[in-house]
Amino acid sequence: MAVIIFLLQFLAAIILLPLHILYYLGLWDPIIKNYFPHFLSKFTETYNNVMEGEKRKLFRNMSDFSGPSKGLRLLELGCGTGANFKFYPSGCKVTCLDINPNFQSFLSKSQAENDHLIYERFLVASADNMTPVADGSMDVVVCTLLACSVPDTPAVLKEVKRVLRPGGAFYFIEHVAHVDESSWISFFQKVLNPSWKLLFDGCSIRKTTWKDLENAKFSEVNLRHITAPLNMKLIRPHIIGYAVK
Repeated sequence: MAVIIFLLQFLAAIILLPLHILYYLGLWDPIIKNYFPHFLSKFTETYNNVMEGEKRKLFRNMSDFSGPSKGLRLLELGCGTGANFKFYPSGCKVTCLDINPNFQSFLSKSQAENDHLIYERFLVASADNMTPVADGSMDVVVCTLLACSVPDTPAVLKEVKRVLRPGGAFYFIEHVAHVDESSWISFFQKVLNPSWKLLFDGCSIRKTTWKDLENAKFSEVNLRHITAPLNMKLIRPHIIGYAVK
């Protein structure tokens, strides 16, 4: 089976050879960084349509984690186009963080459409190195469809715990590897993952993010595995929930 997977991976790489050449020449990254926000603005619209019920259910207790300061202080990692803004409680103070500065213009549109929130700042930084964010300064951290594209998920979770106040919460929705390694979905995830990463700005369809969350030593982890009703079967396996520092 491993040989078959390798051969199919090689075939996919041959089909995408021009992109691989651009990548190794250092020319692909600026192209994908400019293209990806446009793709994501369309994708998240579809994603919100099918996942709205799950998102509303997940975020409905967010106000319970308001700290002693006035208003809920929220940090969104990989904020993208601001697809989650409409689900946040009124008066929430939002700090947006993304490694791709090209998302900022898309955020402006989402911010204008969601004036029930207070937008504090947009930070261009990596989720595994959030030095501009002070220790214990956030009541809530949100991360949706980001862990797939970060190289070191445990480092991100370490940073999340650092910036959260004691008793604060980390909310997550992530597509992950299929738990059944013998399934057809798992097979095609293994075959297509190298090419998928190239096409979707580092996104991996083989992440076992639930294991990282279980090992991160939060005081409480509420996590469910679900099958998202998406047309792209390779990213249907999801985890959803929140963890408390």
